[in-house]
Amino acid sequence: MRALLACLLAALTLVACGDDSPYNPELRAELLRMFKADQEIRTLEASQEDWDRVEKTNTERMRQILDEHGWPGYAMVGKDGAQAAWALVQHADRDLDLQRRGLELMRQAVEKGDADRSELAYLVDRVRVAERKPQVYGTQWETTPEGEWRPRTQIENEAQVDQRRADMGLEPLADYLEELKPLE
Repeated sequence: MRALLACLLAALTLVACGDDSPYNPELRAELLRMFKADQEIRTLEASQEDWDRVEKTNTERMRQILDEHGWPGYAMVGKDGAQAAWALVQHADRDLDLQRRGLELMRQAVEKGDADRSELAYLVDRVRVAERKPQVYGTQWETTPEGEWRPRTQIENEAQVDQRRADMGLEPLADYLEELKPLE
């Protein structure tokens, strides 16, 4: 009986302390490796062939992960693993269906507190830009040939964008645009 009580007390302590180690460390490690490859290909002088290969491999694997696990949120893969999953879906620009699916699954995870709402805002806008619809949060920007920043699509009801951004844990749009400027 004492042993049972000790086990129950230990289990309750872990729950109460919020043990944040992921229950699927192998998937977390895989997502982090995939994200590392994604970032390397974006920051290095890589050939288009290398870029295509990494993006295709990561996109296909993310489809399999969503099929098998649903959204890989904090509880499953930890915060860094969940962030990697978001970035990989965000960067799957050649597969809008995957991005839409990831968006819906991530939205459900955010509602449960299992994913980051600010990352969700970026994915909402990424999908809307691909659909040629106005952005909600103003997160997707590009540079003109003259080097000026402009939104990739217009921003819906721009007068209210800072309130929507705040609701998602994002800084005001003016602060975000300051961050986009190159260091002088």
